Amino acid sequence: MIWQPGLGACVAAALMGFAGLSCYGELARPDFHARDLFAGRPQPAAASAPSAVSAWLMSWNGDFLAHHAAVQTGDVLNRPALDAATRSADNKAAQQMLVSALKISPIRPALWLSLGLLNSQMGDPVAPALKMSYLTGSVSPAAAFSRLQIVTSTSAASDEQIRLLAQSDMRAALADRARFEAPLVAAYVQATPEGKSLLLEASQLADPKFSAMLRRY
Repeated sequence: MIWQPGLGACVAAALMGFAGLSCYGELARPDFHARDLFAGRPQPAAASAPSAVSAWLMSWNGDFLAHHAAVQTGDVLNRPALDAATRSADNKAAQQMLVSALKISPIRPALWLSLGLLNSQMGDPVAPALKMSYLTGSVSPAAAFSRLQIVTSTSAASDEQIRLLAQSDMRAALADRARFEAPLVAAYVQATPEGKSLLLEASQLADPKFSAMLRRY
């Protein structure tokens, strides 16, 4: 049939275009993940937010969006603007980038945690993002401790489901007590009343001696 060669050419062109975009996405994305935010890894100094055209072309590529969202979040956390208005705008822009990435590729617990961290900075509800960070997979011990800090310093500590989920973060921290004992004490001192009770309950289950020590602060 005369239409078959034309159809074949269209399919070939579409495949070539897709391959080209995939290659571009691999080359253009920064070598920085959301998990690196909690591991203390320095982010690439030369990385920048994608242009509007790049973001549109790569709107289907979860990896591309996730890597750029991690860099943008790192800028907000580690290189904050001097004035409050700009800090707020940068935070909201990073949140939007995280949400765009998560809509395409939601099974990214560290990315959900990053969103929860930005939410907490703005005084926005953090429970939805934190729940997703628990439910979409495991995170590193450092990220688990950061999540525990966010939970215990915000209204999320009043959420019964999060209180149960946060026990895993306490277990992860106490599994390396030499590293996290002092930070856990600091988190307890800075926690809300609900956060303090959560830390006491979770530590009582994981390490009663540590829980007894916490009660002295």
